[in-house]
Amino acid sequence: MAICVTRIPKTARRFILLFKNQSSLTSTICMNTNYSICLVQRKHICSNALISPVEASLISVFNKTPFCLESPELQELSSKLTPEVVETVLKSFRDWRLAHVFFNWASNQEGYSHSCYAYNAMAGILSSARQNASLRDLAVNLLKSSSFWTPGAFGYFLRCLGSQGLVKEANSLFDQVQASGVCVLNSYSYNCLLEVIAKVGDVGLLEYRLNEMRNLGWPIDKHALTPVLQCYCNAGKFDKALMVFNDLSDKGWVDQHILAVLVLSYSKYREVDTALELIEWAESNLKISLNEKTLCVLIHGFVREFRVDKALELYYKMRKLGYLPDISVYDVLIKGLCKNKEIEKALVLYMHMRESGISPDVRVICQLLLCIQEETDMIQLLEDTWMDLNVEKRMLLYNSVLTGLVNGGYVDKAYQLLKASTLSGMNENYQADKISLINEKPDTTCFQTVIDGLCNSGKLDMALELFNDMGRYGCKRSVLLFNNLIQFLSNADRLDECFVLLNEMKETEFRPTHFTFNCILGCLCRRENVTRSLDLIREMRVSGHVPWIKNYTLLVKKLCEHGKAVEAYDFLADMTKEGFLPDMIAYSATIDGFLNINEVDRGLKLFKEICGRGFCPDVVAYNTIIKGLCKAKRTTEAEDFLTEIRAKGLLPSVITYNLLIDGWCKDGNTDQAVLYFARMVEEEHKPNVVTYTTLVDGLCNVGKPDEALKFWTEMEHEGCDPNRIAYMALIRGLCKCQKPEVALIYLQKMEEKKMLPDTYVYKALIDAFASNSNTAMVDELLEKMAKRVTAS
Repeated sequence: MAICVTRIPKTARRFILLFKNQSSLTSTICMNTNYSICLVQRKHICSNALISPVEASLISVFNKTPFCLESPELQELSSKLTPEVVETVLKSFRDWRLAHVFFNWASNQEGYSHSCYAYNAMAGILSSARQNASLRDLAVNLLKSSSFWTPGAFGYFLRCLGSQGLVKEANSLFDQVQASGVCVLNSYSYNCLLEVIAKVGDVGLLEYRLNEMRNLGWPIDKHALTPVLQCYCNAGKFDKALMVFNDLSDKGWVDQHILAVLVLSYSKYREVDTALELIEWAESNLKISLNEKTLCVLIHGFVREFRVDKALELYYKMRKLGYLPDISVYDVLIKGLCKNKEIEKALVLYMHMRESGISPDVRVICQLLLCIQEETDMIQLLEDTWMDLNVEKRMLLYNSVLTGLVNGGYVDKAYQLLKASTLSGMNENYQADKISLINEKPDTTCFQTVIDGLCNSGKLDMALELFNDMGRYGCKRSVLLFNNLIQFLSNADRLDECFVLLNEMKETEFRPTHFTFNCILGCLCRRENVTRSLDLIREMRVSGHVPWIKNYTLLVKKLCEHGKAVEAYDFLADMTKEGFLPDMIAYSATIDGFLNINEVDRGLKLFKEICGRGFCPDVVAYNTIIKGLCKAKRTTEAEDFLTEIRAKGLLPSVITYNLLIDGWCKDGNTDQAVLYFARMVEEEHKPNVVTYTTLVDGLCNVGKPDEALKFWTEMEHEGCDPNRIAYMALIRGLCKCQKPEVALIYLQKMEEKKMLPDTYVYKALIDAFASNSNTAMVDELLEKMAKRVTAS
């Protein structure tokens, strides 16, 4: 007969053992003795038990992909189902979904019903997979089942619910089971429920269940009081927790677990000194010491609370008790000591690690290196660490240490360590009386790690120094190193050094890449150095590399921003001569540059030139032309380009219409502007706040304030929120139309929305009210304007 230990949860086993020592609880003993026999004598499949043919067939069928629940094979097997078979098959599945499908299939088979153990097998699978929704459904189905539940089995189900935080569900199920008679509940059942409630620290519910337990005559023993203690601790109610602990202590029930519950809770709530006092008291008075796991958790907690001194006391207590601290304990302690600048104590722990046969990891070494000031001591530490390692592992460790320092933000320390290593390698007399030489030379990866870190920190001089050391040290450089340095020097506008590295690169076996050239070209373009940019582009052509669009477009834009559109045009023409056809973006920027200096015809000419070369301008390019023409009061010509946009199969954008509406408004032809607004809406282009603001401003400028307000109302109705510029345009426009009272309403709305108007808005209102001889309002507005000026 196979015996299943897993059928008896730990608490249940303790409960049964407790009864053996308490002869006074006769009735309870009787009930639970029957329960324990039932649990132990049931057949269960252990890890070494044989699987029956029926079980093997079911496992095989359900693991097939795909499988059919209506297959003849399954129909035949359904008649051979037993709770034991179902339980074994459930526990064989690795995927909870497969187990759930099998469980539901078995539920629907005629002549079969699940036992409490089959339910628990499914509950264990679902709780381990954290499938709370399915676990809730299982609890509902439990009540509908015809199977009888033992207190132990029901307690296990409650714990499955509690493990996923389903306390309300567990509490409700407990009441329903008690009312339905599905299970004859006993003190063990209550103890399990108390454990579930204790996890969430629901003191009110726990005290209610505890009183209920007393009223029913169930014993309030060690196994009932332990979850009570846990609940009070989780809720931070230490006065009540101590009362329970003292009660347990008076009855001689305190053990390692109970002590750990209270001590860990004190640590969690930052009561480090109280936790230590309790540990000392328990050792002295109860002769109880904490276990290894609890001590490890406490050490981590104490260090987090910046009580490294107390954590160190626990560490030595661990050693005294014969426990062997693991690397995580050493890691956290050494880190804490290093932060406190207690390097000697940290090094003692480091030696303890070595003596214990634990190899320090990179984090430990990095923490120690950060506290060591002398290069000789740093190298000595590394040599001690890799004493028993082969060459490959030594370099791997060295690289890892440098990477750890750089990634941790300690690039200076990484530089210091690498510099010391290279100096000792280049000069055999370098501090030879203090350190032994590192036999293995730092490789390219070591240098690249530190150089990249220095570059990212903006310490380019130190990076260049290391880069030069590589050559003297005989360490091979790489294209990546050259490119990274050139990129950062370019971004720092250190052009001359970029060219020095470029020339040095050419003299070596490495060939400059497109990235190398484009980094330098970017710097030249930012400087607007047309001549040298063209020289570099010619060199790129010879090397077979192409200039990046973003670089030469940036040069064109910067030239145009400074009114040098002609120079930008010449630069693009020279690029074309070198065999590089500039992108449309660069041409659009040049056209925009011509338009901005009122060279509209020249901009139009360039536009037609590039169209003749086969370029297909997009809507953005057309918008640039339309904007320039409207600005030059040539709105009718701009309309022709709108027609051309449609003819080429392009779709005008909202910006296109906004530009034309603005052009007609500035020409004083608001009827035409309103017409384009209508076309815009008809073509399903949604007007934005710029569209409405332009129309409002234009209509007010031609003396049509009522129409302007209609568009304003429409804007709000369409869900387009007016911004600060829109409000100011409306207020100034209404003042121009001699409607200052209406304008004042919108000023108040603007202020309600925490929008601050410019001073010209106040001046427009003041002038309008002054023309109406409203001196009181003028004075009020003058005061507001003065406050606005003071605030700004």
